[in-house]
Amino acid sequence: MTNVSIPKGMPSTDLTKEEFRARYFQRFADPAFDAVSPELDRVVETAWDGYRQHRKAPKTQSAGSEFADPSYELSLDWLKARDAVRDAAARHANTALPSRVLLINASPRSEHTCPGEMSKTYRLLESAREVIAAEAAMQCEVLDLSRLASEYGKQIHPCKACFSTSPALCHWPCPCYPNHAMGQATTG
Repeated sequence: MTNVSIPKGMPSTDLTKEEFRARYFQRFADPAFDAVSPELDRVVETAWDGYRQHRKAPKTQSAGSEFADPSYELSLDWLKARDAVRDAAARHANTALPSRVLLINASPRSEHTCPGEMSKTYRLLESAREVIAAEAAMQCEVLDLSRLASEYGKQIHPCKACFSTSPALCHWPCPCYPNHAMGQATTG
């Protein structure tokens, strides 16, 4: 085998305990949390331990006979995502079901954020939904990205572009998320 050199050298992303604690506690700036400060101190210690130990997938199970290494510990989150992908593929392949259309509202604004009025993009989406709903053989689903800015805890993590470096490592469901040690859990 030839000698392979893996390019490395980007700046470290490791946080000190003080930096981690400060970032963690940003969500608890409301003085109402002062009354539970000792409990939060214990919680941040547990979160810090998960961060330092890199517990990306703390809940796992043995892969089983379906995989090349049956004893490999697979993330329960990943298995759940894989099952959802399989269910979606089965629905897609079922020609007896109505055709489905996905409408995406990509505007971050809603009436729940500034300026307190429904966005024009969402109004356009609702018009499109009405037209599609009038078609008997069509179903419509909406992905409303405005909820990322208006609903607590909603977040979508970016693609890390693994394919550009190694296509063999990039697949769906994505193995990058969730990453519990980094606080990068999925939200429904």
